[in-house]
Amino acid sequence: MARYTGPKTKIARKFGEAIFGEDKSFEKRNYPPGQHGNNRRRGKKSEYAIQLMEKQKAKYSYGILERQFKNLFEKANRSKGVTGEVLLQLCESRLDNTVFRLGLSPSRSGARQLVSHRHITVNDNIVNIPSYQLKPGDVIGVREKSKSLQIIINSLDNNSSVYEWLTWNRDTLQGNFVTIPQRLQIPENIKEQLIVELYSK
Repeated sequence: MARYTGPKTKIARKFGEAIFGEDKSFEKRNYPPGQHGNNRRRGKKSEYAIQLMEKQKAKYSYGILERQFKNLFEKANRSKGVTGEVLLQLCESRLDNTVFRLGLSPSRSGARQLVSHRHITVNDNIVNIPSYQLKPGDVIGVREKSKSLQIIINSLDNNSSVYEWLTWNRDTLQGNFVTIPQRLQIPENIKEQLIVELYSK
């Protein structure tokens, strides 16, 4: 399946923030990419450009392609809640994102690989679909054969993040998707209202 595999620092510089996590290269050059760097004169962005940028930031942050992202938006639009908030909740409820949040991988792309390579279980069944939507009460675990994987052990050792809607048991290598997160609990710096306005045109 098509995925962005180019330089991540370049994308982070485009948005002016480290959307892919800690990035030493970004810290050194946290201005937009381009031949003239910081000196290039940039005109005022149009309303459409600002909205498009916000949508692209969300897509790159969660590693979702355009068609999938549009489907998530349409699903959020049909729901009873606030469309923008529901959109982010759907992104957060994806299996690959939850594996990343639980600390099993230092990046979402790494988490997606763990899922597609059949290392992750949901309610004791192997699930290899990164976009699988989790429901409150689902138990996410590491397959028995994969518990000794060094990449998972290293990632867990370096992870100190705690999220209110997830619980994690280090002894059993199992986590619980307790509830769908509220907007205030989601740490991503995304102005979801701009995305709603863009798709509503």
